[in-house]
Amino acid sequence: MNKITRGVLTGILAVAVGAAVGCKSSSSTSGGGSETVSLTGAGSTFVYPIMTRWIADYHQAHPTVEVNYQSIGSGGGIQQVKNGTVDFGASDAALTDDQMSKMTPVVQFPESAGPVCITYNLPELTQPLHLTAETLSGIFLGTIKNWQNPAIAKANPGVKLPNKPILVAHRSDGSGTTNIFTTYLAAVNPDWASKVGKGISVNWPVGLGGKGSEGVTGLVKQTEGAIGYVELSYAISNHLPVAAMQNKAGQFVEPSADSTSAAIGAFADSLAKDVRNPIVDANAPNAYPIVGLTFLIIPKDGNNVARRQSMKDFIKYVLTDGQASVGSLNYPPLPQSIQQLDLKTLDQITANGQPLK
Repeated sequence: MNKITRGVLTGILAVAVGAAVGCKSSSSTSGGGSETVSLTGAGSTFVYPIMTRWIADYHQAHPTVEVNYQSIGSGGGIQQVKNGTVDFGASDAALTDDQMSKMTPVVQFPESAGPVCITYNLPELTQPLHLTAETLSGIFLGTIKNWQNPAIAKANPGVKLPNKPILVAHRSDGSGTTNIFTTYLAAVNPDWASKVGKGISVNWPVGLGGKGSEGVTGLVKQTEGAIGYVELSYAISNHLPVAAMQNKAGQFVEPSADSTSAAIGAFADSLAKDVRNPIVDANAPNAYPIVGLTFLIIPKDGNNVARRQSMKDFIKYVLTDGQASVGSLNYPPLPQSIQQLDLKTLDQITANGQPLK
């Protein structure tokens, strides 16, 4: 697994913050006489690390375009798009046809993908914890309460597990990461499907809630015996271990860009029919089982031509040249087939009803 130091990620975020100085979507004139366009996006914390990298890199090449992305969770991003307060939203849970029918016309398409990793705080362990679908479901259902539970021990032969209670950490806000995670649990555990279900918000049987992936990471880092689910970069930058999950093929696989790509490849036919189809629990030997796509949600039309064109250009960069930098933060690049579908969808956005360049 690639190692990313806290300093690298912090540096990326610092550059991005410097690039993202506008809180409102607006157009103004800079002191040098060139027109500056400010764009605002909001939503998924899952995509925040790579989004800040994209913003920083794009601003360096296009200094008159400033993008401010607010990491407020997928539910918040969807609501901001509904309210018309952002130029684009990002959500790890795609909008359904019913949801879209109740909004001002929007387009949506995936711009990134990644694993939802299971992170934990067990200093005694010197090798990655192994978890099965059964043990993970039991922990989050509250039926497995101690790290020395026989089911956990069976998946970790020869490992001395601590006699400690398990503290579950989960998201407290509307979260696309939660949607991916609960979609997986519902797919592999009938009890979870009937008692809890799936979605960006669920009634958690046990545990403490943290706001954003940052909040869940903080809870796990502060509490020995804790377990939670976050995007991989959050675990790596906080020096937290991640579990190897047993996949449908019976293999224990760690989350990575490569194991996520294997999962996406296993669902190629399904995604060709509808990119909103879930891609959890893939039946492929090297696939990590808890993965998902993150979607951009964009109003189909707007009245500011310059801002709409700048937004389209930035997102076109994200979908094309920007994919070359995703590996540095442990995201896999989108397959070419999905990139081409995305670009066709992006061409549907307009300004004052007229096509953009």
